[in-house]
Amino acid sequence: MENIITAINDIVWSNALIILCLGAGIYFSVVTRFLQVRYIREMLRLLFNGQSSKKGVSSFQAFSIAIAGRVGTGNIAGVATAIAMGGPGAVFWMWMIAFLGSSSAFIEATLGQIYKQVKDGEYRGGPAYYIEKGLGVKWYAVVFAVATIISMALFLPGVQSNSIASSMNTAFQIPTVVTGGGVTLLLALIIFGGVKRIGKVAEVAVPFMAGAYILMTIIIIMMNISEVPAMFSLIIRSAFDVEPAFAGVFGMAIAWGVKRGIYSNEAGQGTAPHAAAAAEVSHPAKQGLVQAFSVYVDTLFVCTATAFMILFTGQYNVVNPEGGFIVENLPGVAFGPEYTQQAVNTYFPTLGSGFVAISLLLFAFTTIMAYYYIAETNLSYLNGKGRKWMLWGLRALILGATFYGSIKTAESAWVLGDIGVGVMAWLNVVAIILLRKPALRALKDYQEQRKAGLDPVFDPVKLGIKHADEWEKKVQEEKELQAV
Repeated sequence: MENIITAINDIVWSNALIILCLGAGIYFSVVTRFLQVRYIREMLRLLFNGQSSKKGVSSFQAFSIAIAGRVGTGNIAGVATAIAMGGPGAVFWMWMIAFLGSSSAFIEATLGQIYKQVKDGEYRGGPAYYIEKGLGVKWYAVVFAVATIISMALFLPGVQSNSIASSMNTAFQIPTVVTGGGVTLLLALIIFGGVKRIGKVAEVAVPFMAGAYILMTIIIIMMNISEVPAMFSLIIRSAFDVEPAFAGVFGMAIAWGVKRGIYSNEAGQGTAPHAAAAAEVSHPAKQGLVQAFSVYVDTLFVCTATAFMILFTGQYNVVNPEGGFIVENLPGVAFGPEYTQQAVNTYFPTLGSGFVAISLLLFAFTTIMAYYYIAETNLSYLNGKGRKWMLWGLRALILGATFYGSIKTAESAWVLGDIGVGVMAWLNVVAIILLRKPALRALKDYQEQRKAGLDPVFDPVKLGIKHADEWEKKVQEEKELQAV
């Protein structure tokens, strides 16, 4: 079975997917004139604008749900894995996929907003919705929805809970079964509260967890400030195979940097549009820009923080593709959160392991919470008649996968997680390339209204965008109010 799973993973994560993701990022960056650079100030302004409503959450809550999904075990264990398999150069390719992927994130999040609809009294949206409404291909939308439910509820929770249990065992000697049970129980209390509770928990937990982790990293970086230029040089030289110590892992650096970058920041994967669609905004491009910024928070801030801690302290191994190790600074230590724990321990011996374990608990737990939200959104898409037993079945599935993942081996958890991420990325990146025109029209409309000094308001009919039903209703309601 393990051989079959590995073979499937190799097919899904072939060079074709890496080229597709990088190519899409380059294309969207060019056609949007590198909005990820031009609109950074606007992204920050929009982040704290807007209010929640009966149907939707605020921009910041939607951002927090997206960050909850993005900032997870990939930022701690995933970065360590990328360095272990591709050397320090893998970090550069994580930066590159984040920079380019920010434009892809804008496109997918804007599409999520354009084609959102109200189901169960709340805004729902995501790739399944925009594939059906924008492309008009129902079977494609159903395939994405099914693949996402399987990935989010069955494959991916185990990666997060496994890292939580492993790090808690290392730091506090808590049995994995105990940690798994505790995480599962806490998750149950939240997901039974619905989307609103998820948004409120994420709104509080996300800024706290990311802020504390980055603060710890800043302290370590300041303690090694003179080494920062050398660290950047090592990463860049290794990325282009000109660092003798890491010669021969160029291809692995790109592959693992892109793979772990997508796993971490999820740009183009199709997860963030679900949260983006839930926001109450006056124009889809607003939430598109907010979600584009979330990619930066994930990779350029949090992942870089982890990478610097590991590389500063030399607490890592690098696998030789031909067998053995190129670098083996931690004999017998498996790649994962242990690298980060060892790095922090170097400077704070009594604090390191515990701090990383608690950070990982918050990071990974909020990610599982976001997974549930995404799975529920896709179930809502498929479950037209609102059969309650399907919702209860989904909850039981993700709770079971979370508990089981905490006690199974880390390697099998990561392989299944990679398959889930890869399948979703294949389906979504192709869809957003085909559906680029509505998103680009929305961006152009937003730019024109901003230049005119207006607070942009979206009218899909005016832009020739069809099947944006909720927006059409909203425009009609506003016209009727003005007439009165």
